[in-house]
Amino acid sequence: MDMYQSPYMGLSGISSEELAFLQQATSGLTDDQKKYFYMAYTGKRKSPQDVLIFTLIGFFGVAGIQRFLLGQIGMGLLYFFTGGFCLIGTIVDLVNHKTLALEYNQKMAFEAFNIAKMG
Repeated sequence: MDMYQSPYMGLSGISSEELAFLQQATSGLTDDQKKYFYMAYTGKRKSPQDVLIFTLIGFFGVAGIQRFLLGQIGMGLLYFFTGGFCLIGTIVDLVNHKTLALEYNQKMAFEAFNIAKMG
């Protein structure tokens, strides 16, 4: 991974917390496994800006799109049929969009780590 220095810095909207998590998660991997992890992770990762945009679409249009984007189908349906809990849930998601993205990305990092370890 020397040729990249820090390939995670190129990810859009990456926070220092997410960067530290990724560096810690990949510390025990070989260079080939790190490359495989990076490919798997970047394919699954969601940017906080994307979550914000879809939450805004839900605020002004169809509620719950951001939850579908994050793989939370049940919550997406609940938001859809209740109008984002009468917009209160959508407003909370607007405020917490970075946390939602970070939690989702940590789950995807765990999956990518397992894939890299098997590969």
